[in-house]
Amino acid sequence: MSTSSRSIRLLLIGVGNVGRRVLELLAQKRALLAERFGLTLVLVGAADSSGAAVQSAGLDPLEVVRLKMAGLGVADYAGAGRPGASALELVETARADMLLAAAPANLQDGQPGLGCIERALHRSMHVVTADKAPLVLAYRRLQALAQEHGVQLRFSATVGGGLPAINIGRRDLAVTRVERLEGILNLTTNYILTRMAEGQSYAEALAQAQAAGHAEADPRLDVEGWDAASKLVILAHSVLGCPATLADVERVGITHLTGEALREAAAAGKRIKPLASAEREGERYRLRVGPVALPAGHPLAQLGAEQMGIVYHTDINGQIAAAVVEETPLPTAAAMLRDMVEILG
Repeated sequence: MSTSSRSIRLLLIGVGNVGRRVLELLAQKRALLAERFGLTLVLVGAADSSGAAVQSAGLDPLEVVRLKMAGLGVADYAGAGRPGASALELVETARADMLLAAAPANLQDGQPGLGCIERALHRSMHVVTADKAPLVLAYRRLQALAQEHGVQLRFSATVGGGLPAINIGRRDLAVTRVERLEGILNLTTNYILTRMAEGQSYAEALAQAQAAGHAEADPRLDVEGWDAASKLVILAHSVLGCPATLADVERVGITHLTGEALREAAAAGKRIKPLASAEREGERYRLRVGPVALPAGHPLAQLGAEQMGIVYHTDINGQIAAAVVEETPLPTAAAMLRDMVEILG
């Protein structure tokens, strides 16, 4: 139990599926955060496509959620809304201690997340992000900025949602050499292939994934392997100490696979899974993303449709596997909350 109390001012950019759940957790865990960690987390600003809302005394997280669920935006927040204000304007002008970045990933130029994260670091704000794109495009620059300004940049939610893939690699395997890393890091593709193996067509499985909220209306980032490749790049930087770009990842999508191929693999005692892997080759790693027929006993072959997982093969820590069931984005939001607490702890 904490004996001291600190009030931390938060900004949130992106109030979609993950951002909304972060807000719900701020309300749900308010008493626990105060009792266990002595923290009062105050949302002083939020931004989405409608504009922004800013209030130094604090916005009600659940009122922001209510507005979003009613089809409105944060700019409709009574007395605090600023229609048309950009996320970057919010970060440049609001007084805050920490930025939470949950905007959709934009692998073309990283915006708006990249610009907002850079500006927050320049203003000596800590940053917690679930947005992969800024790290994929500018990992080293962002880490250098954080160090220069004496703040922290945390991003465990970017790889596998609630799966502690980065934390295991950076903390628990800190003195280990990783010989091989294998992961199912994209839920959409694992969901689709699992359902196809059960007899559905690709179109049926995709439609079901979209209806369940696992796949976007435009699923290309997932089914063409870009999302998993992005996560592999982040793992390469943060865990393997291997600077990498998307161009370094050998990438194959899943759209060419047929139900017949999946069933033939199963008959042979294997299961085709959307694997991301990093194989040590000298001082570097070979990075690959694509469907692989794994032995049925492999830890990742046993994962269900709504699971993601990772396996580390190491020189001194043996083989370590972890998995998460992520039926909704709640575990991703929980990973962001975990990062906040670790920064402030």
